[in-house]
Formats: sequence, C-alpha cells, structure tokens
Amino acid sequence: MSVRQSLLAILDQGPCYGYQLRAEFDRRTGSSWPVNVGQIYTTLDRLERDGLVAKGDTDEQGHVYYEITDAGRAEAREWLTSPVARASGTRDELPLKLALAATLPGVDVSAIVQTQRRASLAALEALREARAGDVAAPDGVQLAAQLVGDALLFHAETEVRWLDHVQGRLAQHRATEVSLPLDVERPRRGRPPRAGFPDAASGVLAGRTPIA
Repeated sequence: MSVRQSLLAILDQGPCYGYQLRAEFDRRTGSSWPVNVGQIYTTLDRLERDGLVAKGDTDEQGHVYYEITDAGRAEAREWLTSPVARASGTRDELPLKLALAATLPGVDVSAIVQTQRRASLAALEALREARAGDVAAPDGVQLAAQLVGDALLFHAETEVRWLDHVQGRLAQHRATEVSLPLDVERPRRGRPPRAGFPDAASGVLAGRTPIA
C-alpha cells in the first residue's frame, strides 16, 4: 500500500492537516492499514521536499494545512489510473516456510500443512461470520470496509485451496527424493540467479523461454 500516493489522492479533494489525513486514510481504507500520525507527518515532509505538497494556512488550533501542488495532483492521478505492479517471487512466510520444510530431512511437512490448514480454516470461518451481517453499502465508509473485507475473505479461501494443493504435491514425492543436504560447494558472491518464478511485469516465467 502506498501511503504516499494515498495521501496525495486525499489532498486532491482539499487541504488537510496531519491528524485529519490519518482519519481520512483510515475511513477510506476500511480501517485495515494502521498508520500512525508520525508516519503521516514524515510522509508529508517528503512530499513537501519533492514539491508535491505545500504548507498552507494554519488554523486557530495551530493545525497546519497541506495543499497539493500540480505535480502532486498529476502523481495522484497517475497512481489511481495505473495497475498495481506485483513483485515477482514472494516474501509471504507460509509458502517460504513450507518450501524450506519440504527440503529438510526428518520434517513431517504434511503435519505442518494440516496444522496450518486448521488455523487457516478457523480464520476463514471468522471472516465469514464477520461478513454475515453485511448489507448493501449505504455510504462510502461501509463500502470501503466491504471491499477490503471481500479481499481478505477471497485471500483466506485461496489459502485453504492452496494448502490442499500442497498436500497433493507432497503425495507425489517421497521425502527421500526432495530432502536436500547442505551444499558443500562454496557459493559465489552476489545474488543467486532466480529461475522458474513468474515475472509479474511480463507474466512470463523468469529464466524460461516463452511458449509460442
């Protein structure tokens, strides 16, 4: 989530001060991304440095209002109209944990998957219960919360399906086939090459030749 561009998009609606921006960000994102006021002001300082916002009036309570500049307005609109770029690879702990565990001798990966599946199912049921009382969104605040809630629900459902898929993958291999001993060869300096992971920008598997 880009707090920087989000603040610009809010400021494009009119001048705001720091605490006001935090409240606006919270209600427009379903209260799902906690941002403290210190982060808001740090971001505002950087935006001002980059010429995307400027300090405006100060009210009787000492609140300093920030105003968007033409450059800031252009960046906000470019962000809103551009697709979100997904990074290649993953930093999600779960697939990395299972991938690592699958290569370790003596580790019952199937038991790990089942433990995780029970936890993921419990989280999914909790999300479903929380969404059970949803009605048609009467205002923007509720709609924002519903959109984020929908994404969390679909993600939880996908995780359970993926864990079932993992069990199928594990059933195709014997532990002795996939466990890896430590590599005694001295690794080269620098980043190891990545191969076989989807390239988010092109949709082609990195390191592989596209199929015609």
